[in-house]
Amino acid sequence: MTFLTTTSAAADGVGDCTATKGAVVAVDFGAFGGTAERGCDTTPTTGYDLLHDAGFTTTGTQHDGPAFICRIGYGSFNSGTQYPTPDKESCVLTPPATAYWSYWTASPGQDDWSYSQYGAMDRKVKDGDVDAWVYGGTDVGGTTGRPAFTPDDVRAGNGGGTPDPSTTPTGGTGRIDVAGAARWLKSGLTDGERVVDDGAGTPNYLLTTETAYALAAADGKSATLDKVTAFLTAHTADYAYPSGADQAPDATAAARLALLAEATEGDPHAVGGHDLIADLTANVCAAGPESGQPTPGCTAKGDFRNATYAEGQALSVLALLRAGVTPPAATVDRLTQLQCADGGITSILIGPGEYCDGDPATTGLVALVLRKAGGHDDAVAKARTYLTKAQRADGAFPGYTGSPTGSVYATAYAAQALRALGDGDRADAAVGWLSRQQLAGGGFGFDEGATDPAVYPTPPAVLAGAGTSLVTLTTKQPDPPTSPSGSPTPTTPAPGIGPDLKKGVAYLTSAANLKQGQYYTAGPGTTRADFGLTIDGAYALAATGLNNAKLRGIVDFLDLGGKDGEGRTVDDWTGIGTAYAAGGSLGKTALLAEAVGRDPRDFAGHDLIAALDKAVCAKPSTAPDRSCAAEGAYTYAPSVFAQSLAVMAQLRAGERPEKPIAYLESLQQDSGAWPSLIPATGDTDVDSTAIAAMALDLAGGDKAEAAVDKALTWIASKQLPDGGFPGAAGNSVNSAALAVQGLSLDAQKYADEITDAQKCLAAQQNTDGGFNVAKEGQRGSDLRASTQAVGGATGISFGTLERSLAGTSPQPTPSSTPSPNPSGSAPEIVTPGGDGGTRGGSGALASTGVQVGVLAAIAALLVLAGWRTTVTARRRAEAGHDR
Repeated sequence: MTFLTTTSAAADGVGDCTATKGAVVAVDFGAFGGTAERGCDTTPTTGYDLLHDAGFTTTGTQHDGPAFICRIGYGSFNSGTQYPTPDKESCVLTPPATAYWSYWTASPGQDDWSYSQYGAMDRKVKDGDVDAWVYGGTDVGGTTGRPAFTPDDVRAGNGGGTPDPSTTPTGGTGRIDVAGAARWLKSGLTDGERVVDDGAGTPNYLLTTETAYALAAADGKSATLDKVTAFLTAHTADYAYPSGADQAPDATAAARLALLAEATEGDPHAVGGHDLIADLTANVCAAGPESGQPTPGCTAKGDFRNATYAEGQALSVLALLRAGVTPPAATVDRLTQLQCADGGITSILIGPGEYCDGDPATTGLVALVLRKAGGHDDAVAKARTYLTKAQRADGAFPGYTGSPTGSVYATAYAAQALRALGDGDRADAAVGWLSRQQLAGGGFGFDEGATDPAVYPTPPAVLAGAGTSLVTLTTKQPDPPTSPSGSPTPTTPAPGIGPDLKKGVAYLTSAANLKQGQYYTAGPGTTRADFGLTIDGAYALAATGLNNAKLRGIVDFLDLGGKDGEGRTVDDWTGIGTAYAAGGSLGKTALLAEAVGRDPRDFAGHDLIAALDKAVCAKPSTAPDRSCAAEGAYTYAPSVFAQSLAVMAQLRAGERPEKPIAYLESLQQDSGAWPSLIPATGDTDVDSTAIAAMALDLAGGDKAEAAVDKALTWIASKQLPDGGFPGAAGNSVNSAALAVQGLSLDAQKYADEITDAQKCLAAQQNTDGGFNVAKEGQRGSDLRASTQAVGGATGISFGTLERSLAGTSPQPTPSSTPSPNPSGSAPEIVTPGGDGGTRGGSGALASTGVQVGVLAAIAALLVLAGWRTTVTARRRAEAGHDR
C-alpha cells in the first residue's frame, strides 16, 4: 500500500515573518498530547506550500491523493511522527467528519477564524495571512471544532509563545420541556389573563407580555394567548403611555406591545387605540445632553425617547423592522455605539467615552436585531466572537462579567443569537444547559442550581427551546401548498433579475472546463474526473435546456463507461458492485438518468435502482465499520444530501423506500431545519434542508407535506438582508441557489424571497459567466459554485427535473486514454484578483485541502456538489461531488 507522504523543505522560522511579510501557520497537536506548533513561509503561495515551507510534513489519502491532508507531522514534536498514526487512521479512504484535520484561515486584521472555503492547494495565501489546522470534528458550517487560540496568538511578532489549545463546550445536549414551561406560566396567571407579583395588587405588564411571547412560541394560537393579548391591548395606555397619550410613550413598553401584535398577526398600528409604530418613529432623539439643550428621555442622538436601556432601544428598532418600517439610521447606529472593544454590548445607553462592560443577554439580543437590520456585519461578527468566548465549557453564560454562576436569562438570549448566527453546536450546548436547569414544575430559576421558579427568566428559555426569538416569533401557520406536490412552478429569473443563464452555461461548457466535452476534472493539472461535479454540471444543463448537445456528451460519457485520464469510470465513484457502494453517489447518478429519459435500471451497465435497494441499511453498523448510520440510511451516505438524492432516485423509479423516507423525516429538527451530516451533529443547514424538502415533496403524504412547509418557513427565515443565504463559505452562492429551488416548491408564497435570492446570485456572477463561491473571500469563478448557481436559479426541483435529449446526436464512445489536455483545449489562465475562472475544485472547504467539498461539502455545500461517498463513509474529499 502506497501513501502520499510529502516532506517539508527547510522551514522558515517564525521570526523570519512579520505582520506584513510572509504568512504563518499553526497546527494544533493537542489531540495527540502536544501543543500548537507554528511556522512561517516568507514567500507564501498556497496553503499547502505554507504548511510544508513552515516545517510540517503531510500525508494524503490513497483514494484522494495528497490534496486531502490526512496526517500532519512536525520535527520537534515526537521526532516528526505524523498524526493520526496508522493504527488510528489508515488514510486509504477519506476520514470521518468527526476525526480529521480541519482548515481555518484569517486575513490581516481579522480577529476571528474563518472555516476555509478552499482546500489547502487552492487557497491563495498572501502576506500577513495566518492559517490553522485542528484535529477533531466540525460541521458543515464550521461552527464547531474551531481553533482554541486566536489569529493574534499565531501572527508573527505577537510577542507570545505557542498558543495553548482549549476545548469548546462539552456540556451535553438536551431539550427544554417547552410545553411544561408554558403550563407553569399559565398556572401563574391571575384570572387567566395577567401576571400579578406576589403581594401586589396591580398587574406586572412586562412579565405579562413576556408570558405572552412564551405562549406564542409554545402553543401558537390559543384561547389563553388570546385572553392575555386582549388584556394587554385593553391596558395599552397604562403600560405604554404612563405620562398620557399626548406624551412620548415608554419606548420599551410600546415596542413590546408592537412585537406581540406582530407575532400574533395583529396590527401594531392599532393597539388599544394607539399607533405604536408611528409613536415610536415620532419620538427619536435628535440630540443628547451634549447639545446643551434640554433633552428629556434622551442620552444621545438616535435614542428612542424613554428607552432607558439597550434592551428598549433594540426592541424598538425590531418593532419597526417587523412592521415593515425602515428605522431611522441613527437608531440602529446607536446600538453599534453600545458595543465594547471585546465585542460585548452593554445594557446601559452609554455616551461616547463612558465605561463599557458588555453582558451576554444584551449582546445576544442586540446581535439578533442588528442582523435583522442588516448593514452592520462587522458589529454582528464581533458580538458573535464575544459570545463564543463568554460561553462556559458546560454551555452556560454568566449574567455579567466575572460572575461565577450561569444565568438562565443570559444563556437563553445567547442561545437564540448563536442559533441565528449559525453557531448551532454552541446554541445546542446552551439549550442543553438550560434543560438541566428546568425545575420539576416546568419553570426556571434565575441562576444555576436555583430551586424556586420565576417568571422573568422562563419566557426567554422557552423561546430558546422552541428554536425561535423575537425576530422570528409568529403564530401564523404556513399557507397550504398552491401547486400539486412534486410539481413546483419553475421560477426561471426574469430578464434583469437573476443571473445570465446563457453566460453561465457558456462558462460550464467551455473547452477549458468541460474536458473533451465529457467531464470536469478534480483539479488543475490532473486528468482525474470529478464525477460528482460532472453530474452537477449535467443537472445545470438539463435545468436550463440551453445546450442539450453538451448535456448529451456528458450523459453518453457516463452511460457508455467512459474513462478519465486515470482509466476510471463512474463505477469507481459509485462503488457499485463492491463492499463500498455509496448510496448518495448511486442516487445522484440514477437521478441524472431519470432526468434525461435514460433507464436507471440499465445505466452505465448496471441496475442502479436495484443497487440502491440493496444499499438500504437494515441496522446501524458498529465501529470500525462506518457504512450504516441507522436503519433506513443508505450505505456510505453520511449526509442528508446523500440520503435525499437516493430517496428521490428510488421514488422517480416507481419505488417507495418507506424506511429511508422515515429516516429522512426523523432527522428534521423542531425548527424545521435538517442537519448536514448523518448521524446528526445538531447543526442546521440551508442546503440540506432544501434538498430534504425536495425529496419529501416528491414523496408526498400529509406528514411529508407538513415537514416541507416547516422546512420552507425555516429556510425563508435564514435569508440575509441582501437576499443571500448563509452556508459553509459565508454568504454562499450554493446556499442561495439551493434555497431558490427549495422555496420554489411554494413559489407563490415565497415569490419575494426567491426574487431577492436570484438578485443576490446575479451579483456574484463574473464577466466570464461563472460565479464566486461566496460574497466574501477569494474572488474568481468557481466551477462547482457555478453548476449550482445555474441550475438552482431556475427553481426546478431535482425531484421533477426533466430534459429530453431528442434531436441531439449520439456522441462517440470516449477514449479510454485521454491526453493530459483533452481535446487540445487551451490551458487555463487565471488572473489573480480578476474574474478569471478558478477551476471547479477550487471551492474546497475547510477539511483538508481537497476541492470544495472537503468538509462542508461532506454534507451540504453545493447542491449535489458531489457527495463522493464512493468508497468511504465520509468521503469529504470530493464531498462536494455527491451532493
